[in-house]
Amino acid sequence: MRFCLLDEITELELGCSITGTKRLRPDEDYLRDHFPKFPVMPGVLMLEAMFQVSGWLVRATDEFELPFVVLQEARSVKYATFLVPDQVLVVSAEILKHDSTTTKLKVQGTVDEVVAVSGRLVLERFKLSDRYPNDRSVDPYARRRLKDEFARLWKN
Repeated sequence: MRFCLLDEITELELGCSITGTKRLRPDEDYLRDHFPKFPVMPGVLMLEAMFQVSGWLVRATDEFELPFVVLQEARSVKYATFLVPDQVLVVSAEILKHDSTTTKLKVQGTVDEVVAVSGRLVLERFKLSDRYPNDRSVDPYARRRLKDEFARLWKN
């Protein structure tokens, strides 16, 4: 993953739900432009944080068997408040339906216990070798890197 919008995973119930946190640091690069006199976390990054926490839930639930997770659909996403520097976004996801390659989740992010963003996500997961047999060696590498990152986030 190119960048991580989670500082830690605080709760995890495999096959069911997950909670993680993201503290918005004042030195985050995008805050210089969004917006200079009223810096706030862009809504698309709040959505990305919900996707990332959801991705960890589905990977861990599948024991990282299907390491690649992509956002297939974001439904009914609603933004209700801003996240400003030094505030913490608490992001949670709950599995609604989980089949062999697709997971539907209910997600939300709160700031000071007030809902800041919410929605429903549909994630697709797969092995790269199932789509590109010549890239079979990538799956074990990706699995190992993702497990290392997961261990950094989930210290339980």
